[in-house]
Amino acid sequence: MYSSSSLFRLILGTVLLSVAYRFFCDRLYSNHKPEINGFVDERFTKVREVFMKNFEKGWESEGSAFAVFIDGKKVVDLWGGYADKQAARKWAEDTITVTFSTTKAAAALAVALLYEQGKLSYDDPVSKYWPGFGTHGRDNVTIQMALSHMSGMAWFDTPITEEIAADHEQMRQIIENEEPKWAPGTKTGYHAYTYGWLVDQIVRHTDDRKRGIGQYFREEIASKLDVDYHIGLPLSEQHRVARISTPNMLNRIDEMLTDIRVLKYMKSLIKLMTDHPLAHIVKNPSWLEAVSRCTINNPDYHRLEQAAALGMGNARSLASLFDKVSRGQLVNQATLNTISKPFVNESDFIFDDTVAKGHGFFHLPINRAGAQFGFGHTGHGCQMVITDLKNRVTIAYVTNGLKTGLYDLCRTYWGLQSSVYDVIEQINI
Repeated sequence: MYSSSSLFRLILGTVLLSVAYRFFCDRLYSNHKPEINGFVDERFTKVREVFMKNFEKGWESEGSAFAVFIDGKKVVDLWGGYADKQAARKWAEDTITVTFSTTKAAAALAVALLYEQGKLSYDDPVSKYWPGFGTHGRDNVTIQMALSHMSGMAWFDTPITEEIAADHEQMRQIIENEEPKWAPGTKTGYHAYTYGWLVDQIVRHTDDRKRGIGQYFREEIASKLDVDYHIGLPLSEQHRVARISTPNMLNRIDEMLTDIRVLKYMKSLIKLMTDHPLAHIVKNPSWLEAVSRCTINNPDYHRLEQAAALGMGNARSLASLFDKVSRGQLVNQATLNTISKPFVNESDFIFDDTVAKGHGFFHLPINRAGAQFGFGHTGHGCQMVITDLKNRVTIAYVTNGLKTGLYDLCRTYWGLQSSVYDVIEQINI
């Protein structure tokens, strides 16, 4: 445990190192003014202005993309900045990036489709389809509980190597032999990485062809809906991937100066230095890191079918995907009604925050234009997708310059969502 004085010295030292880093490394960057490209419906010109100001204020350190669909019509599709700032490679129309935990929402659609086809029920025990999962007191864990981060399997004690992560049979055996970290079903704790391996096994054990999540998503969802989103990126698409950078301490402090509430996310950094469950989660797999450094840039990892953190796409693909889902192009209205409602709305003991969850999605407050909440998912660094069924609006944002805050505490994203609803409320779409 760090004392207050040692923690202060650590933070001060980090700030000084960050200053030095910025002084020297910025000289490697291109001095070209970031370009903003794309399309906005004439009614949404304010959104373009907010997008541009994110760069002008220095809030976007690298690049980003933002898209909005309303009832099947694309009204905003913007991108700008750099896909790789040090190489002066600009963010292009077809640039894609790791979307971190927004992947969970995309993977949840695979389960929703299997549910609609009658291959599974959310209320069924996982062990009904995957008997080996029923060990160690997990026989009561339903598919809904697993998708709502209630299975007690938020982290694994068994070290997950790169080779194991790429082998679904080894992952299955590890999960079956791993003991839950709390009594399953008694509370919710975010399954940051393990969600992806659990969903993969659920899909493998319920799909008639025993496909993994990456293949199932590609063949049954992405291809049929014509969306450029991948869980397991083909090598041929690697040239489009943006290079990710993590925020330095100056970036984080600047976010806090904009909104002091961001401090609650800074507390996560302290948790990583202690024996907190979050530290156990982040340290395994040890080779997959995106907090202080970014091993996520390793192209080999982009090939992994890791359905919790390594989905690849852009704002347009995410928004198009969930817009099509909202309009019944993947599942019917009854299934949509089911998955758009939360299952649990209580404090997540790993987040230390209340987050409504259910069916693999986050259900996040909107409280604009008559909509109380939307369903989708946040992602590390401020990735975002959300669908508002009342107003038929789907919004998505991705960035390769990671931020500290999420959703309403991510200043780059929240200003954009707010500007969209300013327009919606004015024109009453």
